[in-house]
Amino acid sequence: MALPPIIELVPPGRPVRAQITVPGSKSVTNRALILAALAEGRTSLRGALWSEDTRVMVECLQGLGFSVEVEPDLAERCNRSIIVEGMGGRVPAGGSETSPRELFVGNAGTAARFLAALVCLGEGVYRLHGVPRMHERPQAELFAALRQLGYDVESEHKNEKLPARIRAGRLHPEPAQANAEPGRCIVSLGESSQFASALLLCAQTGGWKVEVVGQNSDESPYVTMTLELIKAFPRKGGEFSIEADASSGSYFMAASMLLSWLDRKEVAPPFGAGVSDPTLDAISVANWPNSNWQIDQQFPSVMVRGGWQQGLLFAGQAENPANEEHKRYWDALQPRVANNTSISRQRDLGDSIMTAVVLAPLALDPIRFTDLGRLRVQECERVAALRTELTRCGAQVAEDGDTLTVSPSPLHGAEIETYNDHRMAMCFAILGLKIPGIRIKNPACVKKTFPDFFQKLAAAPPRGLGVSILDTRDGRPLDATELIAE
Repeated sequence: MALPPIIELVPPGRPVRAQITVPGSKSVTNRALILAALAEGRTSLRGALWSEDTRVMVECLQGLGFSVEVEPDLAERCNRSIIVEGMGGRVPAGGSETSPRELFVGNAGTAARFLAALVCLGEGVYRLHGVPRMHERPQAELFAALRQLGYDVESEHKNEKLPARIRAGRLHPEPAQANAEPGRCIVSLGESSQFASALLLCAQTGGWKVEVVGQNSDESPYVTMTLELIKAFPRKGGEFSIEADASSGSYFMAASMLLSWLDRKEVAPPFGAGVSDPTLDAISVANWPNSNWQIDQQFPSVMVRGGWQQGLLFAGQAENPANEEHKRYWDALQPRVANNTSISRQRDLGDSIMTAVVLAPLALDPIRFTDLGRLRVQECERVAALRTELTRCGAQVAEDGDTLTVSPSPLHGAEIETYNDHRMAMCFAILGLKIPGIRIKNPACVKKTFPDFFQKLAAAPPRGLGVSILDTRDGRPLDATELIAE
């Protein structure tokens, strides 16, 4: 049964103790699928995410001619065991000029970028295309690097985006690189680290030398993930376990902080001492990753910087803005000297920075979110979307270039436009655990990475949070069977 067009979350108003399982990492799963296709023999990927993005990758590999089997995972509804028969670096041939081999990548950035590099190892013509939003997302840096390596890449609309035709088999380097070292390319991290990751995943098989340049090129967390994954992967086949997705887990880490005030035995005045029993681990995430491959593994530690944690606790002491404790809290913020907390999309957090932005109005001080440029070219224009929807909830948000500054603000309910972006739906849903009246439009968009997200919110503890989720058409609470995004 499909999710309704608009749902409303009802703040639980009671202590919650739960241990949540989350699906496998999308970033690791789609990288592992490429490496498994290039490996020699059979590779079993255990705990692999099964969502729209990873289904797209599996279907494309099958469309190329790889044997890929998918089996259930009893531990997590949205995971699968995926068995790939690698061809030892060989990629099945493409089509012809008049009938290219078609690969539909949906709106999956990893699939679009990683497959563009992979098919260069084959022969013939391949055509990559996706949904309209995918055709707006950048590809130029990757296309330029593939041309440096000698492959023929043609953007059909001459805008260096998809749809694109790739004629595999090296021809000649583009003229500007005629004197460059054969088999060598340069790729910048300016717009996306996925371009570099795509090339690095295929570099050993293709005999490519990939030079990564740009800001923080030596410390890019997603490039580091790719390199570490390449080292750890069984290139001659075998079994490989996919760790839990830290970005998905971050929603429940945030929920733990957001709801922990409900479990306190004593409430101290804002900014005062004497607080007891701050039960901050009432909600935990099973098998939280410890590889340091995922930048969002840092989410819990980033969230407690600059008094944020204390702010979340005290903001929760009154749901009613007229409550005197609530009024004293906001009055006390006005003369206070800010801690000038700054959080970077490049250094501190990955996709979970969106959750941090959405919860920032509940912090003690204004928080600056910097280096957000990449958010503008993802599933939607996320910087504008976050500013617009937070403002709709009453937040004070200032946008300056690729920086958002969010100030402490009393919030209220609102109908949230998700822009068909799974992370917009999920991070505002977490805000709805605290702020009454948060309504999420098009909640089914979570199928991209976390199809049972809303079911986990609604499931009874300890497997879920026990949150009541309403169908806004009739105010009826939705049951578990109605909360899976399909």
